[in-house]
Amino acid sequence: MANDTPLKLNRRELMALGSLAIVVPDSLAQGRDELAAAVADYAQGAPMRTGRVKLVIEKLVDNGNAVPVTVTVDSPMSAADRVVGIAIFNEKNPLRDVARFKFGPRAGKAVVSTRIRLATSQRLVAVARMSDGSVWTDTADVVVVLAACIEGEG
Repeated sequence: MANDTPLKLNRRELMALGSLAIVVPDSLAQGRDELAAAVADYAQGAPMRTGRVKLVIEKLVDNGNAVPVTVTVDSPMSAADRVVGIAIFNEKNPLRDVARFKFGPRAGKAVVSTRIRLATSQRLVAVARMSDGSVWTDTADVVVVLAACIEGEG
């Protein structure tokens, strides 16, 4: 025999139930773990610092199919102090690596600009490896209004 009595909750009980719904989904936690692992792999165990890298991307993107992004690294690009690589990683696209760039000893500036696809709103991380072995990083959170199609889906 089913109980047809309606459930009655007071405001305090309703708020308590609502707070249970504010939990980080497993997929979001997994995405952040995968992002952290990809960044750590690129850093090759070096501690990451902030300050020299600037990741430039709009905070609100209308269409995720071709999003302009620029990464600039403050470096004299001298023999003793230069950028050897820049990588861009994402949190929720099917592949965590968005792009990787290498710089030779004749590179005059440590700047890269490209367009990327973003499957949905997410965090991006730019990482620069320096000739002295140090690793510098910057992050940006991007809200995507119209997400790009995700590879592998119907």
